[in-house]
Amino acid sequence: MFAGEPAPFVMELPAYHAPNLGNVLRGTWERGWSFIKRAGTVILLSSIVLWFLQGYGFADGVFCAVEDNNDSLLAAVGRSVSWIFYPLGWKGDMAWKAAVASVTGLIAKENVVDTFGVLYHYAGDMDLLEDSAPLWTMVAADFSAMTAYSFMIFNLLCAPCFAAMGAIKREMNSAKWTWGAIGYMCGFAYGIAMIVYQLGGLLTGEAAFSAFTVAALALLAGLLYLLFRPYRESGGVRLNERSAARA
Repeated sequence: MFAGEPAPFVMELPAYHAPNLGNVLRGTWERGWSFIKRAGTVILLSSIVLWFLQGYGFADGVFCAVEDNNDSLLAAVGRSVSWIFYPLGWKGDMAWKAAVASVTGLIAKENVVDTFGVLYHYAGDMDLLEDSAPLWTMVAADFSAMTAYSFMIFNLLCAPCFAAMGAIKREMNSAKWTWGAIGYMCGFAYGIAMIVYQLGGLLTGEAAFSAFTVAALALLAGLLYLLFRPYRESGGVRLNERSAARA
């Protein structure tokens, strides 16, 4: 998409000075207060919604509070989209939990930890944002090594939180480019996670050879080609440089 004749780019660096204490404190307060507002609004509200959807559902045809979160509304929503992540190794009872955690991570990445805390009924006194070790012991029972790598890679590489998406929209000033950037990041994360699970699982015996393995190999070959292919404009650039030198 961005192939073509390279354009020169020159940017003048500003004169750097030692930071002013007042500016540092002001910037720290603004960013800290911004996170506090987000934690007290977006993250808190999404946690309440998750708690409700996880705690209520239909049992014997009656809408009521459920003891098993596999019968909850959240489980029904998660199962409806979890099939998308089967090539990443997210299968079984953990599939809908991983799918829901990934979707809520698009609101704020901190929500992934909070979502697991809700879904795994963590009721300890420890603040999960400070030390989430007790929670991960329960999560480890559902995730294998390769599915854990797949899950982490997808969530690390996929589209950032809503605030960052808003910044992309503001800078791009185009809905087309914004959705394109978000789609690219999510697609790239999905492809890398699938490569890691399918090929890594094949080596460890966790994943069997299938059409998804072939797709992962094709994706890997395409990425390697894009990474190492000759830069087709480089010849023209060298010729232009030589002509300029002769002149």
